[in-house]
Amino acid sequence: MSTSVVLPALGESVTEGTVTRWLKKVGDTVQEDEGLLEISTDKVDTEIPSPVSGVIEEILVQEDETVEVGAVLAKIGDGSGASDAAPAPEQASSDSSDQEQAAAEETPEAAPTPEPAAAAPAVAKPTAAEPAPASGSTGTDVVLPELGESVTEGTVTRWLKQVGDRVAVDEPLLEISTDKVDTEIPSPIAGIVQEILVKEDETVAVGSALARVGDAAATTSPAEVAPEAPSTEKPVEADQPVAAPAPQAAPAPAPASPAPAPATTASAPAAASTPAPAPAPAAASADGDDVTYVTPLVRRLAQQQGVDLAAIKGSGVGGRIRKEDVLKAAEAARTAPATPAAQTAPAAATRQISELRGTTQPMSRLRKVLAERAVASMQQTAQLTTVVEVDVTRLAALRDRSKGDFLAKTGDKLSFLPFFALAAAEALQSYPIVNATVDGTDIVYPATENVSIAVDTERGLLTPVLRDAATKNIAQIAHEIADLAARTRDNKLKPDELAGGTFTLTNTGSRGALFDTPVVFLPQSAILGTGTVVKRPGVVSVDGKDAIAVRSYVFLALSYDHRIIDGADAARFLGAIKARLEDASFEGDLGI
Repeated sequence: MSTSVVLPALGESVTEGTVTRWLKKVGDTVQEDEGLLEISTDKVDTEIPSPVSGVIEEILVQEDETVEVGAVLAKIGDGSGASDAAPAPEQASSDSSDQEQAAAEETPEAAPTPEPAAAAPAVAKPTAAEPAPASGSTGTDVVLPELGESVTEGTVTRWLKQVGDRVAVDEPLLEISTDKVDTEIPSPIAGIVQEILVKEDETVAVGSALARVGDAAATTSPAEVAPEAPSTEKPVEADQPVAAPAPQAAPAPAPASPAPAPATTASAPAAASTPAPAPAPAAASADGDDVTYVTPLVRRLAQQQGVDLAAIKGSGVGGRIRKEDVLKAAEAARTAPATPAAQTAPAAATRQISELRGTTQPMSRLRKVLAERAVASMQQTAQLTTVVEVDVTRLAALRDRSKGDFLAKTGDKLSFLPFFALAAAEALQSYPIVNATVDGTDIVYPATENVSIAVDTERGLLTPVLRDAATKNIAQIAHEIADLAARTRDNKLKPDELAGGTFTLTNTGSRGALFDTPVVFLPQSAILGTGTVVKRPGVVSVDGKDAIAVRSYVFLALSYDHRIIDGADAARFLGAIKARLEDASFEGDLGI
């Protein structure tokens, strides 16, 4: 029975697509989720994966032909409806390779001494046949999964495993970078990495095969076991068993399996010595996994803090080293030498010299995307910034009174940011033009206030979205901001959590800045920058007379697209936020 491959829905406004290239032809065998063809629409170019495993029986749409969503592109079945010419050579080659393999196994037993020359061809044939199991049905393709609605491709930044390495289910294989998020791709099955199909720094489309993982096939044996056999044999006997190590390479990684046992009976001393050292390299590589499987953020943080990852015991799942483990190790290293050398060189201990001095580094994919979007935003919009100063003395007093109970009841620290976010979201409800977007000659007013929170990470600036911010209280906003920021820095954020923002809030005051002029990123029309809260003398009214008192102030800077937002709109919006913060009547909104 055949299965139809149809053109799926690729977006709300996408109604048709054009076949740009077929990646498979009639008679080819495909795996489930393996790329079949490339489709181009007015919004995106992407690959269409196979919904099932089988043989392509018929291609119904030719290249450069445009079809509607839902149209049948091809049919996949068990091969009965397609030409038998394609599967036949595959079967013949597998049969012949089985016969050659059997002959190779019998050759050392039948005539181990009289025909050393005949053994050499026997070695060459199994070696040439090795790639067949790796590329056949014995392995499972690891494909680039969907990482969000708008993510169509990813770049391989680093392979965590190499060909021949053993992996467990859900164990990370590689690191992928997209324009939304950097993440690790886990192995779907347990087995041996048979083949790596995509190199580092190479960009591939969603659904593309990245690697192939299968059972303990003879993928790593020639590299790992062949050097072992000559080292355990005497030099005089090395000429004769040359043919034997290659066929015996397959059972070496799994000495407990019953199948390879008869093939090793001809050289019992060698077989007995070869499996013994084999587990040692595997154990060594497993011990090194805790250091290998760290995210780029953790690795870079360890370099900056001068922490040796090999000396850290991870607290994450499976012993994974997390950011907190590195920070604890760095703090322990700073406090430990403080006792013997009290104040020997305080200046040298606090200053860190970057390893990037005097080097040239390529831009990361995220940095390239940020650069392109920043330039596009400045070229396509008319940006202007308006700044106001807000007296947050009452708000600071409320925060000081409430932060103890807030932490005890919610588990989150109470900062100024949740108050700023709630005040901004409420002001957006009153002045929706600041929350609007431009669509050609139309102005679109969203029905919700989805506030993007700018988060500074080692990879660059990311903006996870706090959805429906105006409907939440301070406790909910504080918890969601803390959760989003932590998962963003730990590379655990889902791509969809970065989409859908209508307005952005950036807290540059967290690093001590008074204010800045932030850049609006399309399609949004405004971004609010909050400065640091500082205490300084201010003029207040006491009994109708002016007096000098210590007050807490903060600058709020609103950058906006002057095409649809006027200066008066910005001033009214900032005035609403200023009034809400200076009034500081948030007791009923704390949520505790």
